[in-house]
Amino acid sequence: MQPYLSALAAFTRVIDAVNEHVGRVASWLALLMVLLQFIVVVLRYIFGVGFIAMQEGVIYLHATLFMVGAGYTLLHGGHVRVDIFYRDARPRRRALVDLLGVILFLLPVCVVIGWASWPYLEQSWSVFEGSKETSGIHAVYALKSMIMAFVVLIALQGLSLGLHAALTLAGLEERHDATAETGGEAV
Repeated sequence: MQPYLSALAAFTRVIDAVNEHVGRVASWLALLMVLLQFIVVVLRYIFGVGFIAMQEGVIYLHATLFMVGAGYTLLHGGHVRVDIFYRDARPRRRALVDLLGVILFLLPVCVVIGWASWPYLEQSWSVFEGSKETSGIHAVYALKSMIMAFVVLIALQGLSLGLHAALTLAGLEERHDATAETGGEAV
């Protein structure tokens, strides 16, 4: 039984590392988005020039940042949590709440989002959907793909969270509280 538990723990570390890396890379999109928006404003209001592709670029960066950064946010306990049962709970109770939350809410919602958005994404890719504007970004299909990136990354991180919780409940792992590590505060 011990080799399986070691494999599960290693699997959770891989998922956590993937979301950590993706989140750190995606965080640079925020800086790029701010700079691009600043350039758009300066060009429009000082020079009277507008570029639709640059304006759409801000939207693409914003969507990508939030979609691919969601797993990183979950990893670090940054999602909003109504902590009626959580704040003052002991590690085992927190683990139980996390496990039930993943099984009853997070993973089913990921399945629904993935299932509902697949035809939408498939249709977009079939025609290589582009911007409605002539001078816009002609990669709407790539932007819509971020929905699936979100589903995969958040579901994997949810699986990791659930496995960490199960290992804690089994007494095989000390509970790691991401909000304490990052200084974040659960709502």
